Amino acid sequence: MDFIDELKQFSSGISSLREHLKTEEATKHTLILPFLQLLGYNIFNPAEVVPEYTVDVGTKKGEKVDYAIFINGQPAILIEAKSHEDPLTTYDAQLYRYFSATTAKFAILTNGILYRFYTDLSETNKLDNAPFFEIDLLSIKDAAVAELKKFHKEAFDAESLFSVAASLKYARRGKEIMGAELKEPDDDFIRFFLKDIYTGKATQRAIDDFKPIIKKALNQYLNDQLNDMFKAAIENAKAKEQEELDNQAAATKETLVEKPAIVTTEEELEAFFLVKFLLKDAVDVKRICYKDTTRYLGVLLDNNATKWVCRFYLSQNPKYLALPGKNKTENKITITGVDDIPLYKNELREAAKAYLG
Repeated sequence: MDFIDELKQFSSGISSLREHLKTEEATKHTLILPFLQLLGYNIFNPAEVVPEYTVDVGTKKGEKVDYAIFINGQPAILIEAKSHEDPLTTYDAQLYRYFSATTAKFAILTNGILYRFYTDLSETNKLDNAPFFEIDLLSIKDAAVAELKKFHKEAFDAESLFSVAASLKYARRGKEIMGAELKEPDDDFIRFFLKDIYTGKATQRAIDDFKPIIKKALNQYLNDQLNDMFKAAIENAKAKEQEELDNQAAATKETLVEKPAIVTTEEELEAFFLVKFLLKDAVDVKRICYKDTTRYLGVLLDNNATKWVCRFYLSQNPKYLALPGKNKTENKITITGVDDIPLYKNELREAAKAYLG
């Protein structure tokens, strides 16, 4: 199972579990530790996932952070846990103090549902006031899972993650600014567009007049982009479905070509019943049956393909009666039709008796 499937499977059970979690400890054991396990960390190894990790903060000795993840013998990630019922604040003073007193480069603030990731992009060894990344397990997005996967034990690399953190931080801030401008554009934002679409002077009145126009244009543009994306997704889905149908049709056609329908002719049935009559004194006729194939009709004993008495090749010219030879090889005899079969009564009886032991 892929990481994203494992994560979604885990998240699907959170809603039913959390109503039974009444304490922070219950949240840790039921939600947070399994999450760390999904990330590849051995929660049963106290040298890798250290509970109640002791941190000396200034004059305060013996401060404890809920968990510390150690990589190569050094603390790499500090985790401050809250109850799932507690809403998370953007800034946590307690986690800020812990971070400054260790060599860990990353910190997580979580209530078992929302996970906020921090580092020290603004000032070395001082936790940033805002997270560079967060993921809500009750609203998982594929893009967020791709970033979370970089914190998996097998992929963890502090230096590259620090670069990723910077990129995520600025992208996050850019999205916030863009969202705010689209919702309620400020004057500078309107002025940026006016210089290309308005030949007059960008007075305050012009800015106020153009603000609803530009806001409407931006929203229409975004809606058009979304519609194009949906149409493309639908077309891709249709094309994929059609491709699967075409492949199924081709496979069915190939099967039909490879395995044509077998039709037992009247002549073949006549030959079978004639052999059955000729053998009635040599073997119990109830044991005699036939099996038709695309090439020949075989007369068998006990419906066992290895106990074949004879084979008829009647759909070709010349026609053949085949009798068992040494090592079950075929001795083919040319016949003109069913009327020639009684000429080989003795050979047929000997072939049948050979299986009677």
